[in-house]
Amino acid sequence: MTVLLALLTAPMGPPPMVEFAPDQRRGDQMRALQARKEGNLSLREIEARVVPMMRDAQYIGFDYDAGAAIYTLKFLRNGTVIWVEVDGRNGRVIGRTDG
Repeated sequence: MTVLLALLTAPMGPPPMVEFAPDQRRGDQMRALQARKEGNLSLREIEARVVPMMRDAQYIGFDYDAGAAIYTLKFLRNGTVIWVEVDGRNGRVIGRTDG
């Protein structure tokens, strides 16, 4: 009980930084490469279509869902993260979330 009370009343520091492991990023890249071999558009082709539409935002990376063949490109604008979902088979934007 004393330990729990100490934990509950201890001052809290800043929240820990969340970092993506290099293995996770490499996994997304490998899945995207495999999808390219299967006829889907490459990440570079997807970026060439979407990044110019987001002129006022900073491109910060992507995720790839191999099962659905969906690229999710991440952008940052004025402190807000924006996710743009793109169909990897044809390059069409299928969703967008502005924070």
